[in-house]
Amino acid sequence: MVVGVIPARLHSTRFPRKILAPISNKPMVVHVYERAKQAKNLDLVIVAIDDESVAEALAPFSVETVMTAGDHASGTDRIAEVVRDMEADIVVNIQGDEPFIDPGIIDELVTVFTDKHVEMATAVSTVITAEDLLDPNTVKVLLDAHCNAVVFRREVSEKEIGGYYRHIGLYAFRKETLLKFTQLQPTQNELRFRLEQLRALDNGIPIRAVITGYPYRGIDTEEDLLKLQSEQSK
Repeated sequence: MVVGVIPARLHSTRFPRKILAPISNKPMVVHVYERAKQAKNLDLVIVAIDDESVAEALAPFSVETVMTAGDHASGTDRIAEVVRDMEADIVVNIQGDEPFIDPGIIDELVTVFTDKHVEMATAVSTVITAEDLLDPNTVKVLLDAHCNAVVFRREVSEKEIGGYYRHIGLYAFRKETLLKFTQLQPTQNELRFRLEQLRALDNGIPIRAVITGYPYRGIDTEEDLLKLQSEQSK
């Protein structure tokens, strides 16, 4: 079984209650859920919540939720709690701040696991601007010739701006890799660059990338949401 899980922490650090921020009269995370449900390669989609007020806010939209512990260090840990006792083969981590996520990209991500050597995968975009390169909220990725991630960075120097892709907030794991990953201690690189995926690379877990032309950005800050709402009102 292939399970898509959307970790939905209510009190995010940079933008509290972000997952419930309204977009076209629906909480942001509902848009993510509805798009994920359109993916043909997902057998089940769950929103992993940590507060009863989120359950109440999502109830009118028929969203399948699972209550999780409130003290998880990351969304990946929250997802691991959800699937630990499930008969899942592949688990997809779908970020709750990607309201325009393309279900087709989710399907492509799942498809790469037909290669038995793939343990973990993510998605990247060729749509990357000069502003993206300078923005530390936009994660950049370098790939090798086999589409495996070499490095992830928030900030890049002018000497190394070529060759980067823009990271998209999607990860997929074989279940056993996910559980292994969450048992590993954060590495120095992960802590230094504030990028959890570096824990995988530092521990020899390769990350296969699906290359897309996805144009949208996640909603990282309240300013991002206001910009989106302004564009929608035009």
